[in-house]
Amino acid sequence: MDCKIANTPLGDIEYSSIGKGMPILFLHGGHSSCNETLCHKGFNLEKFLLINPSRPGYGKTPINGNRTPKQAAELISELLNNLSLDNVIVYGISAGGLTAIELAANYPDKVSKLILASAISKKWLNKNEKIYKTAQIIFNPKMERITWGMVTFFSKILPKIIANSFYPQFSTYPAHELRREDIEELISAIKHYRSKRGFLNDIDQDISEDTIKKIECPSLVIHSTYDNSVSFEHAIHSKEKIQNSRLVKLDNEWGHLFWIGKESEKSIKVTIEFIEQ
Repeated sequence: MDCKIANTPLGDIEYSSIGKGMPILFLHGGHSSCNETLCHKGFNLEKFLLINPSRPGYGKTPINGNRTPKQAAELISELLNNLSLDNVIVYGISAGGLTAIELAANYPDKVSKLILASAISKKWLNKNEKIYKTAQIIFNPKMERITWGMVTFFSKILPKIIANSFYPQFSTYPAHELRREDIEELISAIKHYRSKRGFLNDIDQDISEDTIKKIECPSLVIHSTYDNSVSFEHAIHSKEKIQNSRLVKLDNEWGHLFWIGKESEKSIKVTIEFIEQ
């Protein structure tokens, strides 16, 4: 997918777009960028315009003064102005959830609907947790190129082993033989992954409790009980705090990555039905 750079009053932001019709703004999760396509699965490009900005710190979007979710939302609002888009549906994924919440809460005229998919909705990781400390090492800007370079290399020669090693990070579903087509989808997704400066910024982010309560647009919270990356507690929090919201609970094999696996068609169908209502 071709990515472009938009120059805005708040700085440069990288983005990609594909399709035509109703605009959907995707706010990617950790380690991703404007090259993210897994979440596009099931969208008819004759009906939907899919827009993927690289959040600050990812791809070619510098962090500069846009470290917080609120600042990232301000930058993305300027991107919408640049693209002459008055109104969009916001689709926040995983670590992109806080920015999606800030965007929906603070720009109600620009956001008609909100989707929170496997999304964080409050402080994600505690600094005392092992996963936080490990991330500081392997996803440090000085190390992450090596980390993802090794993952990409071994994905080409040992895809099944790489998929089996990643799977428990996404799902608590009991261990089992992974389908070949699911392995291929995962490998296709992670080959674009880079943490840059974005991921370490993500794991330190938080938002005010009052922010999420300001959201008034219709909201869909879709999350798996088997999610091992972002606990289901975040989905419950979103449902409780967003007044006009619906929670869809998934019991899918791939947990966090509900776009993969034999149950993915159902979850994608629910999402598109919500968009088209």
